[in-house]
Amino acid sequence: MPKLRLVLAVSLDGRLAPPDGGAAQLGGAGDRRVLEEALAWADGCLIGAETLRRHGSTCLIHAPDLLAQRAAAGRSDQPVALVVTRTGQISAELPFWQQPLQRWLLAPAVAPPLPGCDRHLGLVSWSAALSALQAAGLERLVVLGGATLAAGLLAEGWIEELQLTLCPQVLGGPHSWVPLQAAVQAGAWRLEEHRRLEGDELLVRYRRVLAKP
Repeated sequence: MPKLRLVLAVSLDGRLAPPDGGAAQLGGAGDRRVLEEALAWADGCLIGAETLRRHGSTCLIHAPDLLAQRAAAGRSDQPVALVVTRTGQISAELPFWQQPLQRWLLAPAVAPPLPGCDRHLGLVSWSAALSALQAAGLERLVVLGGATLAAGLLAEGWIEELQLTLCPQVLGGPHSWVPLQAAVQAGAWRLEEHRRLEGDELLVRYRRVLAKP
């Protein structure tokens, strides 16, 4: 199966958004750099439809050295954007449709096709979907959120790595990066990397000790 790395910027109390919802604008220049490093590592990035609707676009690699690394390896500038949706209802007015990357759709067969997507893949189960992505040549995937998508993948044990940027804010409220009702698969995690970033942010990267086979 492809390797999945969940990449998030979170507050010190583990929140993705302020109490009333919306974008928290967490993460500064340091977080942006490690996010782009993760994207440079990846063949594709999974993003939930609601997160896409809220932000309007996905993250791109801009750092010249990371773009050069991908070019030297014969890879496209940007990883494939993999939009996960149950309904297929995504506005055609979003800036996402103008971004310079490939767009693939993961959706149930009943969802209508989206004209701006380069490829459509069925989403009956994560096991089948991830097998299809691997068969299409996507071996390394970054998961960018939202919380429902991340929780679903964690619950089934598909997330192999966690890359969290701890941002020096305390937000409170219910919007945790793992929803309170989520039944996440138990397991131990081993620290792979920690790095102090610009703006008093801290990168921590953990690997699952017993990954799902």
